[in-house]
Amino acid sequence: MGFEEIKQKDEQYIMHTYGRYPVALDHGKNATCYDIEGKEYIDMTSGIGVNALGFCDKDWINAVTAQLNKLQHTSNLYYTAPCGEAAKLVCEKSGMQKMFFANSGAEANEGVFKAAKKYSFLKYGKNRSTILALENSFHGRTLAALSATGQEAYHNYFFPFVEGVTFAKANDTADTLSKLTDDVCAVIMEMVQGEGGVLPLDQAYVKAVYNACQEKDILFIVDEVQTGIGRTGSFFSYQQFGIQPDLVSCAKGLGGGLPIGGVLFGKKTEECLSPGDHGSTFGGNPVVCAGSVEILNRIGDDFLAEVRKKGEFLKNQILTMPHVTDVAGMGMMLGISLDVDAKEVIRKCLENGLLVLSAKTKVRLLPPLTISRKELEKGLSILANVLKTM
Repeated sequence: MGFEEIKQKDEQYIMHTYGRYPVALDHGKNATCYDIEGKEYIDMTSGIGVNALGFCDKDWINAVTAQLNKLQHTSNLYYTAPCGEAAKLVCEKSGMQKMFFANSGAEANEGVFKAAKKYSFLKYGKNRSTILALENSFHGRTLAALSATGQEAYHNYFFPFVEGVTFAKANDTADTLSKLTDDVCAVIMEMVQGEGGVLPLDQAYVKAVYNACQEKDILFIVDEVQTGIGRTGSFFSYQQFGIQPDLVSCAKGLGGGLPIGGVLFGKKTEECLSPGDHGSTFGGNPVVCAGSVEILNRIGDDFLAEVRKKGEFLKNQILTMPHVTDVAGMGMMLGISLDVDAKEVIRKCLENGLLVLSAKTKVRLLPPLTISRKELEKGLSILANVLKTM
């Protein structure tokens, strides 16, 4: 099947909620992939931060295939080994206590909102249910997650939104603290605002808000959907901020390419949900969890040190390129500020065999955590050559 036939079927039968680039990807290995016509690309997107181990990692495939040959699915009325093992590994690496499995980041954020509201209801009654989110945030496209997303561009058409969400200015300590009113049950924030432009939060700001939440028994929630599972050079990004959240949402890299999301519960919240309070038909699927176990077992101290090293290499090399005014982010989650049109840079990179992303006016990089030095250098060479032509 050629590109035009693939495109025609897509345009005829797929709802166009994404603006696709004119490429049909066919196969790949680690950070190198090929389209249907055989053209090579260096992938610095990892499926928007999903393919933590790149394309078609052998050991991940073996883990998934072994489980697929045993049991592809069963309901959550029964136990399976991969589900419990994946949860154990995440809790051990994060300092959290328990885990609920979902299928996506938006679902994970729905879970943290419900958990926060029930925790507060049981202790303080129904009038303490407001979620405080940050301006410029992004938490997903389901109605509750969208309601907590602090970007007006995502808010057209879908009124009315879920009530009980207020917003504070990111990195503005005074503004945020002033909004920790008696009706607030939880604060949610991303340590790096990904869709908001790859903007890290200030350490002092995070710690001040966290401490205030601890004093007022307001739950502190961290959205680690894009920043988690080693992406920023620590297992979760909050581990670089000296805090221990009450609830954490995660997804993307946790599955390595298969759909997964999760809610992590701290000591305050580990008993707040009971049977019937929440659920997910496909959450904790044994095949997905088997792949997750392989990923989690790989992400140790040496692996994370390599992520940090690669991230610094990327940042330092990009800062020497023409038209680059700044590189922000943590680990291998980077946003490149330019004095030329980022969309045109992204288009030219694609034409020349490099896949990159956007984040508002920036070029965003989310390479596979396993990307090789050779692949890094090849991708950087393409980016440099594109910027020289701008």
